[in-house]
Amino acid sequence: MPKLSVKAKNWLLSAHVSFASLWTGTVLSMFLLSLRNTNSTNAQALYALNSAINLLDDYIVIPSAIGSVLTATFLCWMTNYGFTKFYWVITKWILTTGLVIFGTFWLFPWGNVAENISLEEGLQSFHNSIYSFDSQGVLIGTIIQVVFLILIIGISVLKPWGRRPTQEQKQAVSD
Repeated sequence: MPKLSVKAKNWLLSAHVSFASLWTGTVLSMFLLSLRNTNSTNAQALYALNSAINLLDDYIVIPSAIGSVLTATFLCWMTNYGFTKFYWVITKWILTTGLVIFGTFWLFPWGNVAENISLEEGLQSFHNSIYSFDSQGVLIGTIIQVVFLILIIGISVLKPWGRRPTQEQKQAVSD
């Protein structure tokens, strides 16, 4: 596959940074809503906060995470970054994959359950052990995601670990 021109690469990189920024900012917003949710004194507010968390997740986090992964895939595929040439790219892939898996199989379901329970039980949700577990999972899970997303962004900017040695370089060292 031919490599992208500099201009095309810059546009793709801009889209990638935009998706990552959207993902990070929205998860931070979800954390703040979740934090506010811990001391709700109104049943409608409790449900509204849980509903807003899921709305952000469904309509911004999921699409921006998908956009971030897709643009990263094209950047690796169509530029000199490659998928395995640089340690920092490999690290970003591992961390991002972990975040997507965590969000899909834990964070997303916890938010949905918390929303449903708060709709059905109102303020009595705070006495429901499932609600307590899931709402705490959302609170802790979103801050974990924010920390790792900021770490990934830092790695993107700093590119701390260099290029992996090529076969030729490994051969020259062993000779």
